[in-house]
Amino acid sequence: MKPKIITIVGKSNSGKTTLLEKLIPLLTQRGYKTGSVKHAHDGFEMDKEGKDSWRHRKAGARATLVITQNKVAMIKDDNHGYIEKMRSYLSDMDIILAEGFKKQNLPKIEVFRTQSVHKEPLCMEDENLIAFVTDSDYHPDVPLFGLEEISQIADFIELNFLKS
Repeated sequence: MKPKIITIVGKSNSGKTTLLEKLIPLLTQRGYKTGSVKHAHDGFEMDKEGKDSWRHRKAGARATLVITQNKVAMIKDDNHGYIEKMRSYLSDMDIILAEGFKKQNLPKIEVFRTQSVHKEPLCMEDENLIAFVTDSDYHPDVPLFGLEEISQIADFIELNFLKS
């Protein structure tokens, strides 16, 4: 069975990473294998110039795997779409929580804070919006959670995506 993917979206500094930092351990404590994905822009480079893995790639390797006793990191040329990559590389997870990817056709939980410099949420009209996390007066027609209602958000994910 393919893992379910939920994207956590919101404008810059809305609290997406903070929400994930609180949500991931809670789902993990409940016994779920939780994978996470962070969207990066194309200029992002994980390999550091001069390191062996960087040298392997510059020599023409299309994939480089860095392995330790307990960890694996892969740098691989891959032209598949975002969703295919997530499902392929994290196929052994129960759920994938992806930060960003607001334009993908995936279920979205939007984080919107009144302290933000942004005036309006991103996904009010998005049919993929499944929940809204906020301290604002916005009330889209989806389940609404406060910024600290992490347990309730985990319950929502568990009920709708992990136990269904």
